[in-house]
Amino acid sequence: MSNLVIVESPAKAKTIKKYLGKDYDVVASMGHVRDLPSARLSVDVNNSFEPKYEVIKGKEKLVDELQAKAKKSDKVFLATDPDREGEAISWHLKALLELDDKKARRVTFNEITKKVVSESIRAPRAIDQDLVDAQQARRILDRIVGYELSPLLWKKVRRGLSAGRVQSVAMRMVDDREKEIAAFRPEEFWTLEATLRDKPKGKPFSAHYYGKNGKKAEPASRADVDRIIEDTKSAAFAVRAIKRADKQRSPSPPFTTSTLQQEASRKLNMTPRRTMAIAQQLYEGVEISGEGAVGLITYMRTDSLRISEEALAAAKTFILGRYGKDYYPNATRRFRAKAGAQDAHEAIRPSDVELTPERVKGDLTGEQYRLYRLIWSRFLASQMANAVYDSVSVEIEANGHEFRASASDLKFAGYTALYEESRDDEREEKQTKLPPLAEGQALELDGFEPEQHFTQPPVRYTDATLIRAMEQNGIGRPSTYAPTVSTILDREYVVKEGKYLRPTPLGTVVTELMEQKFPDIVDTKFTARMEETLDAVEAGKAPWKGILREFYGDFSAELKRAEEDLQGTRIKVPDEVSEEKCDVCGRNMVVKSGRFGRFLACPGYPECTFTKPLVIEMPGRCPKCGGRLMKRTGVSKKTNKQYTYYACEFRGSRDESKACDFTTFDVPVKDDCPACGQTMFKKSGKGFKRPFCINPACANFVPEEKRGYPKKAAEPAATEEKKPAEGDAAKKPAAKKAAAKTTAKKPAARKTAAKKTTKKEEN
Repeated sequence: MSNLVIVESPAKAKTIKKYLGKDYDVVASMGHVRDLPSARLSVDVNNSFEPKYEVIKGKEKLVDELQAKAKKSDKVFLATDPDREGEAISWHLKALLELDDKKARRVTFNEITKKVVSESIRAPRAIDQDLVDAQQARRILDRIVGYELSPLLWKKVRRGLSAGRVQSVAMRMVDDREKEIAAFRPEEFWTLEATLRDKPKGKPFSAHYYGKNGKKAEPASRADVDRIIEDTKSAAFAVRAIKRADKQRSPSPPFTTSTLQQEASRKLNMTPRRTMAIAQQLYEGVEISGEGAVGLITYMRTDSLRISEEALAAAKTFILGRYGKDYYPNATRRFRAKAGAQDAHEAIRPSDVELTPERVKGDLTGEQYRLYRLIWSRFLASQMANAVYDSVSVEIEANGHEFRASASDLKFAGYTALYEESRDDEREEKQTKLPPLAEGQALELDGFEPEQHFTQPPVRYTDATLIRAMEQNGIGRPSTYAPTVSTILDREYVVKEGKYLRPTPLGTVVTELMEQKFPDIVDTKFTARMEETLDAVEAGKAPWKGILREFYGDFSAELKRAEEDLQGTRIKVPDEVSEEKCDVCGRNMVVKSGRFGRFLACPGYPECTFTKPLVIEMPGRCPKCGGRLMKRTGVSKKTNKQYTYYACEFRGSRDESKACDFTTFDVPVKDDCPACGQTMFKKSGKGFKRPFCINPACANFVPEEKRGYPKKAAEPAATEEKKPAEGDAAKKPAAKKAAAKTTAKKPAARKTAAKKTTKKEEN
């Protein structure tokens, strides 16, 4: 019997072929094969919103090949991804290949392992039309909004702009946060710390002011602080009460799509788009030594926290074997998904816990290894025992005023022996070591530390916090989080400053226009309700064309009214003015966009045509001239890849009296050297934290080879001739000579080898 299995990618095909054997021909569709053509709306809004699908340009030959294979096969298994998108691809394939219900078999794999693949092939099902209709409804909604709104933006604001049903809401969230920050007014408050000792020569510890006569009260001004100090500076300090308790901390649940993207952003500095690309590779299969192609994780687009009983049992066996019975809880942990979750797939977990990160490290790229380790560790930790902390809280009294001190020591590591979740707030809470104390014990006062504070504005969104906010507000679904964030960045509605997202003037203008003319499109509650409606279509509880009809009636009326209101109007996008001065005429430069990204330009064009790269001011001062330090970017002539470096603001200045040539790849930090007072630096990269002094005349000077990683040896002039002599050839003169000879004879082959080496390094 001839069996054809169609999946989406070659990597997935290779993995599944290994499990199914010679009786199955496994081929890839390379994603979607049919879609709405991009040249026109392709939806008949006057005829029941009938979509007009066409074979995607460039895939005609592939479709012909699939049709030929399908005709020769007795059964065709449509094995695309287990979500709405995958269901729709299978539906399109069935139509294009002219398969009847008897011949077409739909199969899905939550994980690509031999057991799951074999079981799924033995139990195929029909295509779920409700899932397909939910995807069609989303696709057509987004097409209508994008294709009918975008021309309005082109005419009234700027060519090349776009609007979207989900991206416009995400953009509004970023813009609203910026307005909150602008409107914020700081309020003063004070804290007061008392430095105490349990005995004359005992170790000092700090206690913070709590209140008076049992009531909590924070000092609001310096006068309040002075009154407290006056009341207590001569008073007797004594321990009133001590509370000891074992505090337990539970592990976080295994990853969903959004929490994986958030944690990868915080821990690995990966963008959501990159995270999902690497996760897709791990799901589809990676070549593992001794195993062949293996799907390392379960399906990565999910909002479920459910874990299969088989996986729970495997985790228990692994934890008991590696860590012992104390590290496994009394009962197996099961997590409940949030309300509204689709719960179609399991949470993201390793397909086999025995494939530890250490075991597969040699077969993975750096990014694959780090992400797999994150997923593996989070899943195992979610099934481990609580961490236990020995917590002590002390209440101290002085003339009716109360001070408090607390300390917490790890008593039992539990799940923290393997994994701890990162936080968006990087500030660390002050912890103080407490001496052995007893109730009624007198304490000695060393002094007070009053400190003035001001309330802080809301923090700008990062990739991680924006995705979390979208999920909390019901905006989008697991498959849309990463593309949404990428889109608003690609359109330059939002830019990144460090890791924070800031709206550009263009983004603000477009958002304000959308709020005024299309309030529903950018309303979070309306968008969340639409997502719930699409879920109802998936569940078979709502007709998809009826939803489109209801939406389009209001939307088309708003669109017509907006075009009438904006007749003859062109909305100007204000320039984004920087603090950088034009080197030629002294004007404040403005940010412009070009084909290679954003740059600084003189606003005096065409009289003044001076431009320069967009720079970000860094902490510290130039060690040569004392000028500001700037973060700059350049492009390698060899690899055409962008790189980052740091330079004096006067580097390349046309004013020779100011010109400075300082430049470095090391990152300036806010700390000054305690010995010489110059700005300190740290090595670039996530793992390098320790700052060092680069002043050769300073006692604290750290030579380059001792700054975190060894200094790279300078390459000789004839770089290409020397490259083949690295490694073993460098140790063996004969091999070195032969390699050099071969290289000299075959320059074309040498060039190809060099290209392959560069490609490998990039990956």
